[in-house]
Formats: sequence, C-alpha cells, structure tokens
Amino acid sequence: MGAVEAKLAELGLTLPAVVPPLAAYQPAVRSGAYVYTSGQLPMVDGKLPVTGKVGAEVTAEEAKELARVCALNALAAVKSVAGDLDRVARVVKVVGFVASATDFTGQPGVINGASELLGEVLGDKGVHARSAVGVAVLPLDAPVEVEVQVELEP
Repeated sequence: MGAVEAKLAELGLTLPAVVPPLAAYQPAVRSGAYVYTSGQLPMVDGKLPVTGKVGAEVTAEEAKELARVCALNALAAVKSVAGDLDRVARVVKVVGFVASATDFTGQPGVINGASELLGEVLGDKGVHARSAVGVAVLPLDAPVEVEVQVELEP
C-alpha cells in the first residue's frame, strides 16, 4: 500500500472500484504527464445514494458529502491509469457541477467537499484551481458531479 492509500485508510476511507462508464467514454485518460477524469458521480456500490436538486430534495450538507464521494471515485479513476496514486505530483484542476434548485447559490460550498477531501488525502499536492457550476440536471438525476485533472511525477 502506498502513502496515499495509507492516508485514505487513516481517514477511514477505502479506494472504491472504478465506476463503469454510463456511455461511450473512459473513466480517465492519460495524456503525457496528465490524467483527466471524466465526470464522476457519487456512485456507491453501483448506485446513487441520493437523487434530486440541491436546495430542494437534497441539502447542501448532503451534497457536500456526495462531492467527497465523487472525489474518491475520481482518485480511483486516476489510479486506474496511473497505476499508483503516489505518482500524483499535484491536482491541477477540479470542476464541480451541482444540480441546483433555481434559487440555490451555494455551489462553491458543495464542491468544497471534493476539494477538502483531496487536500486531506494529498496535502499540498491536493491544492488546485477550481470551478463550481450550477446546472439544471445531471446524469441519473445525480445532485453533484466532479471531474479532476492531475499531473503525474515523471
């Protein structure tokens, strides 16, 4: 077990299996020193634990926890192409999408769930640029979706 997975275990987390694609794409691809994940839904054991819009059927606190799950799924996708999470030099960018009720404006707080998890697990290597965007609907009526771009060590 590498240092990153040991840190996950210390936090009481396990790296899940890579979530299979829902359509014609790969969960992650590598280009040179970079790994780009596809949007990761908060799937747990092959299903969404919660569906609906944040600010309506889903609270901001619930959505923040779901964003953590998305980030964990993204780390699994990164490992699937990098081979070892200890090869991550840094997280470069996180993009988070929040299926939002029309009056919900707390998207940055929701996506903090993903950003905070990456910081807890990767330390300074987890500090990144980010976008948090409100959208009308996400696949499978998921409340949140996160994609991650990382740079690998040579």
